[in-house]
Amino acid sequence: MDSLSNEIKTLIIDTLNLEGMSPEDIDEQTALFGDGLGLDSIDALELGLALKNHYGVVMSAESGEMRQHFYSVETLATFISVQRGE
Repeated sequence: MDSLSNEIKTLIIDTLNLEGMSPEDIDEQTALFGDGLGLDSIDALELGLALKNHYGVVMSAESGEMRQHFYSVETLATFISVQRGE
């Protein structure tokens, strides 16, 4: 899953134009929102669309589980792996 985690980190950086950051700067277990990486709700929408387009995963904004899946790179990687049947 390290490869997938690195892909997700790169996607986050590219999608959200986080200039000056590299995948190594993002800890896989650090929160993406709030006090963690500091992303906001607009970032969540952009990231969700990018993940859907890149990985073909199905997401529901109404699902309470989505917050859990978007907690960190690690939780996103797990979610994507499950969605892809890996």
